[in-house]
Amino acid sequence: MYIQTQFEESRPGVLHDLMRAQPLATFIVVQDGEIVVNHMPLFVSSDEGKYGVLRGHLPIANSIWQSFDGTTTAVAVFQGPSSYITPSWYPSKHQHGKAVPTWNYVVAHAQGRPKAIHDPTWLLNHLNELTNKQESTQRLPWKVSDAPKDYTDKMLSRIVGFEMLVSSLQGKWKLSQNRSEADRLGIVAGLRNQGDENSLAMEALIRRGTDSLGE
Repeated sequence: MYIQTQFEESRPGVLHDLMRAQPLATFIVVQDGEIVVNHMPLFVSSDEGKYGVLRGHLPIANSIWQSFDGTTTAVAVFQGPSSYITPSWYPSKHQHGKAVPTWNYVVAHAQGRPKAIHDPTWLLNHLNELTNKQESTQRLPWKVSDAPKDYTDKMLSRIVGFEMLVSSLQGKWKLSQNRSEADRLGIVAGLRNQGDENSLAMEALIRRGTDSLGE
């Protein structure tokens, strides 16, 4: 991934926070000479290895797991809020007109070599881990054990688990760090006025990333 210095985010804790908040990853692997892209929720464990470990599962009918032999490289891409930024929000644009549109976004790329796992106990523990995390905000959290055991066993037989020790972790936090303070304040105001959930999430990221913006 091409990352300009001012947009680089390399702190594992910050990147893991994004991966937990947006667990649905774009998972890319090369199989039989072809680039194969899938989308799946992944669970990140921060206390294993330098950059953490990713755990996931997929249908046994999805043949990509056959390339998960610990030697094939894969990349998991996690994306956070993104927003179009109009130059109309820049005070500098109204002064000299030298401004163009851009797009702000945050993204994390985790690379490693996945290993397929068929062990039913591992799979059940993984599903409990993943489910409990996602159900934690529900008023009545659902548990894997809520389903009949024979049904759960049947479903387990139809999936393959995998684990990937992250060997490389990159982050890009493009939050208008290259603009002046006045322009950033204009962006914050513009995003706030738009008022939708995504714009407000981007506004919060920009404010948190620049102490001088206050609040």
